[in-house]
Amino acid sequence: MDFALSEEQKQVQELITQFIAKDYPFDVREKLVKSEDGFSKEYWKTFGEFGLLAMPFPEGDGGFNGGPVDLMVILEAFGTGLIVEPYIPNIVLAGNLLSKLGSDDQKKEILPKLFSGELQMSFAFTEPQSRFDLNDVTTSAKLEGDNYIIDGYKAVVMNGPASDKFIVSCRTSGSQLDEDGISLLIVDKDSKGLSSRDYSNVDGSKASEVTLENVSVPKSNLIGDEGKAFKTISQVIDLATLAISAEAVGIMQKMNELTLEYTKTREQFGQTLSKFQALQHRMVDTFMVHEQTKSLLLMAAAKMNDNAPDSSKAVSALKFQIGSAAKLIGEESIQLHGGMGVTEEMSIGHYFKRLTTIRTIFGNSDYHLKRYSSL
Repeated sequence: MDFALSEEQKQVQELITQFIAKDYPFDVREKLVKSEDGFSKEYWKTFGEFGLLAMPFPEGDGGFNGGPVDLMVILEAFGTGLIVEPYIPNIVLAGNLLSKLGSDDQKKEILPKLFSGELQMSFAFTEPQSRFDLNDVTTSAKLEGDNYIIDGYKAVVMNGPASDKFIVSCRTSGSQLDEDGISLLIVDKDSKGLSSRDYSNVDGSKASEVTLENVSVPKSNLIGDEGKAFKTISQVIDLATLAISAEAVGIMQKMNELTLEYTKTREQFGQTLSKFQALQHRMVDTFMVHEQTKSLLLMAAAKMNDNAPDSSKAVSALKFQIGSAAKLIGEESIQLHGGMGVTEEMSIGHYFKRLTTIRTIFGNSDYHLKRYSSL
């Protein structure tokens, strides 16, 4: 199995690294987080001009034939800069669902706008009772004439405040926990009967709680076959889990670098912290954990790239490792910074918040350990 990046992938990595160094320093990022949108729409369109938004899509959809490895390269680089632009909600989730299941008309109407950065989308699939179970869906959609009538509630809709359209998972048949009977519908944010409560997460990202009361959408807004969306949803969530794990690996790398730099300048008892052997051992531990986690990331990305039969198992192994590695590296980094580590002025605390949040997105360690065992 070849883990080496291609020249094109190295160029993408370098492009993002240069963008972060030149245009995305920590103080700029903090201003964006505190803005109304929570990110820069201009930078988002810049990503479109770079080709990053179309990268992981087939040529037939207007993309560049990128795969899971290309996605890994992009998100790992994003993690080092703590980029807040909503790549996973727009591209990895909504974009991939459309690419895999959408009709030609739906793709022609939506994907070009998504790739250029003109359109914002979200995948509304989480419900309060469902935790991480994708098949636990109570939001209902009933076909009446030429329209679906949707009733239900969706929680933690990432990028909800900025979204122009939602892709909503609905139950069109079966009982609450059935895998069969789950359908996907495109719903405009300004649809009559749709309301949302927007809020900021602890890491600064934006999300919404979305309520749908007697919302009517045309039958043509159905993505794929009615009642048959569960398998594709699972595949796309696996891809999103890989992507957010790559972001976490990039964050871990940056936290280790920031901590090492800090201990080389902070003095205690007449010498820098980096001179104390006990602290050296702790920094070696965090370095090794990052390397182990990155190895699992590379393996999972390669398996997904090759459509290996055990790719889902590899993704769950990776997400389990992300949970334990994030806890160790996050807590060690904060502790080695002392009280400064939790101040708003230092970036390390903001990396810690994002890393802590990632531990539970798309399933925590307990969930993925059970999923790994079942697979």
